[in-house]
Amino acid sequence: MTRALVPQRSDRLLTIVPLLVLAAVCWGLVLWRMGDADAGPGADPGTIGFFTGMWTVMMAAMMLPSLWPTVVVYRRLQAARRERGDNAVRIGPALLVVGYLGAWTVAGLVGFVVLKAGRALEIDVLSWDRGGPVLAGGVIVAAAVYQLTPLKDVCLRHCRGPFSFLLEHWRPGTLGAVRMGVRHGVWCIGCCWALMAALFALGVMSIPWMAAIAVLIAVEKLLPWRRVATTFVTVALLVLGLAVVLVPERVPGLMAPGGPAMHDMNMSIGAIGACDPDQGKPPLR
Repeated sequence: MTRALVPQRSDRLLTIVPLLVLAAVCWGLVLWRMGDADAGPGADPGTIGFFTGMWTVMMAAMMLPSLWPTVVVYRRLQAARRERGDNAVRIGPALLVVGYLGAWTVAGLVGFVVLKAGRALEIDVLSWDRGGPVLAGGVIVAAAVYQLTPLKDVCLRHCRGPFSFLLEHWRPGTLGAVRMGVRHGVWCIGCCWALMAALFALGVMSIPWMAAIAVLIAVEKLLPWRRVATTFVTVALLVLGLAVVLVPERVPGLMAPGGPAMHDMNMSIGAIGACDPDQGKPPLR
């Protein structure tokens, strides 16, 4: 690697700060538009237009903080091209991000179709008060198992290695920047699709679970110790999945479909019982 390709501090700042600001704005939009939404597992995602717009904003909020290494390296490669007198796209980093989010938008639409199809079937045995927790927890446990597969390892290696990815898949021009963004997004989908499936299982409109999954993604992509990061995410998913199956009422932030967080709801009921002197007494005859 030549010195010209080593990202400088200014490159990092000029990339990280705008991405974090954009992610913060997107988090604000999510809070504004989804703060009162039904955030339980299997909740109705709304119309396809509403879901597509909100999903794209959600992906920007969740994924941009961990995308900065790739954008930093892309900026440095473009700067090196300009120093050699070659043509370089000045808005290339923005186009790379657009392509990346475009790939995630398509993935979200697949999830939308699956969720709508599942809701349309109205299988009673999978309702939340029957087999719903087992289904949701099973999806999360399956996400933990996927962490250990060779495909996950290959996809994560592409996500964590921006130099090798960009040098291998480099395409010049504006269209090339978008194509590289899309390709990087595809590798990222291969890496994170199971985590997103876990988000759908926990409640795709749940802001706390969005934040939790975003943290897991950032840990996996940015923590220097790759094996430690992968192990941490795997164990976290496994514990969470088993908790949803076995004791869903004790999982903080997990919301019963159409209702408040179950953990908070149970605590509130308990508090009412403790304060009500007539609680538990037989009715008057």
